[in-house]
Amino acid sequence: MKISTQLCAVVAAATFAQNVLATSAGGRKNWVTSEKLQKDIKETELMRNLKRLDKIATDNGGNRAFGFPGYTASVDFIVERARRFSREVNYWVQDFPALFNEVETISFRVDDEEIYVYGLTYSPSTTPEGVDKPLVLGPVGDAGCTVDGYADFDVKDKIVLIQRHRCPTGGTLAGRIRPAKLAGASNVIIYNNDPSFVTGGTLSAPDPEGFVSSGFINQDDGERLVARLQAGEEIIAHFQQTQIIEERITQNVIVETKGGDPKNVIFLGAHLDSVQAGPGINDDGSGTSLILELLSAIKKYDVKNKVRFAWWAAEENGLLGSKYYVSQLNTTETNNILAYLNFDMVSRGYYGVFDGDGSEFGLAGAPGSDVIEKLFSENLIAAGHNVTPSALDGGSDYVPFMDILHKPIGGLFTGVGIEEDACYHQACDTYENANATVLTTNAKAAAHVLATLAMRGTELIPKNVTLARRFEGEGSTQWTVVDHGHGHSHTCGHDV
Repeated sequence: MKISTQLCAVVAAATFAQNVLATSAGGRKNWVTSEKLQKDIKETELMRNLKRLDKIATDNGGNRAFGFPGYTASVDFIVERARRFSREVNYWVQDFPALFNEVETISFRVDDEEIYVYGLTYSPSTTPEGVDKPLVLGPVGDAGCTVDGYADFDVKDKIVLIQRHRCPTGGTLAGRIRPAKLAGASNVIIYNNDPSFVTGGTLSAPDPEGFVSSGFINQDDGERLVARLQAGEEIIAHFQQTQIIEERITQNVIVETKGGDPKNVIFLGAHLDSVQAGPGINDDGSGTSLILELLSAIKKYDVKNKVRFAWWAAEENGLLGSKYYVSQLNTTETNNILAYLNFDMVSRGYYGVFDGDGSEFGLAGAPGSDVIEKLFSENLIAAGHNVTPSALDGGSDYVPFMDILHKPIGGLFTGVGIEEDACYHQACDTYENANATVLTTNAKAAAHVLATLAMRGTELIPKNVTLARRFEGEGSTQWTVVDHGHGHSHTCGHDV
């Protein structure tokens, strides 16, 4: 996390100028300042929002996932709050079609032992009765990423057991299944490559021709089976999966200040949905609450640059809400965005700041991302906290802004390792899972960065302007591969 002397001077000058502006007449409101906005952030309000989201999940089958009643109720909660502020903000709900999935039944059994298995999002189904076939090992490492790697493996009409691995072509799940199918495998069981409990994983989109019905199991279970197979034991396994995949309409919620330059928009986002397994209070009720309180606070002030907030739908199904939003922007709307800030899991774990300058992990955001990183980091360090760089690994809703729009990005993330959040993507990600101190500290850091960019963003962030653009679905960014805990992509978002 390298900080240049020149950058320090720029940020210091911006802080001084912002304090001067605060004394100027700002119409009927005062100009926003970092000090004022941070003071307006209250722990009690942040936690009250989480309590409300937790109750929504409890009242609606235990989750707030896309396609379920809990998500609809979560949208209503945000819209209800935005409606209260309608004198100061504009708000709208963006409907869009997205692919819903639900695993109705799944079973992986060896020697009458039921082994926990997660049904990969958008995996094809087996027949209702499932299959009973030999379990065999697949190639290790990169060899398992191509059909050529199977040349010496007899997998035809068998269930392949293979370890999760990031393939050179991208992806750690779909990239293991496609070659196995081409080699003739009946099914694929992927076992995790780290000790965390498997609670998610998606193939990004259905592909009945390219995929076979597949599951995802824990590392210890996989290694146990590998040892038996390597010892020469013959194993017959049972695998069955029934998965519903259908298009459903869902919603993003967008709110923006009425004031501020519409040609220079500071954009903040958090995903509103949870996984189907639990309430999603840290992931990502915490980000939802954080930006909701920033909205509640900043509406009282004048800003130089317009501020826009988004609560994204269907992030857990592959960043579908943010990708859809970006796909609908025209050239003018794209050029009006100055920077995007993302808040996904911010209430327990370390104090993580996106590695905007690329000094820690090699992949940098667009120019200006380094400034955003520094603003967050210096605020947290000044408050006495150690800052952990967070890799840009393609696992959350900053992706389309960085990859498609090439906008400066930044944000906070507190980690997904067992030490950071043992309840990640599980039923225990409830109100009790959130750490009020971590959430409040992150919210105040976000308030500092927002106030700074809302007033001085055009002086700190170089404007990225495109003459024309068309949405092509995916960009070409090669996302960072990171050790467990320093990124968000290992089970959340798209194909991981």
